[in-house]
Amino acid sequence: MALDIIGKIIQVMPETGGQSKAGKPWSKQEFVVETLDNYPRKICMSVMNEKVQELKKFPQGTEIKASLNIESREYNGRWYTDIRAWKIEANGPASQGGGYSSSDTFHADPEPPYTPDNTTDDLPF
Repeated sequence: MALDIIGKIIQVMPETGGQSKAGKPWSKQEFVVETLDNYPRKICMSVMNEKVQELKKFPQGTEIKASLNIESREYNGRWYTDIRAWKIEANGPASQGGGYSSSDTFHADPEPPYTPDNTTDDLPF
């Protein structure tokens, strides 16, 4: 499942790295994006290897569009979820929109405002 999230980078964590069992070096960096919805959400996601350098092009406070994958895996009876960005681009005027959009079936439409209908209210208070 691939999703697109539009938001502002509000925090970038330090880069981490290491070496795989096969001896290949790897690097990972996590960052937090706040969506542009009526009720903004903060989402922590990560980039790996060459995408770490791509993330450095966007300083904190930059509005971006991140294409990401969400995956969960089980380890010792517990489940862990990873949100990994595979493409990051500046959110220009052509791509303005809501905080979430999708290339699959996930849509987060804003809820309509609550308007009480007193004619059908049967509550005693």
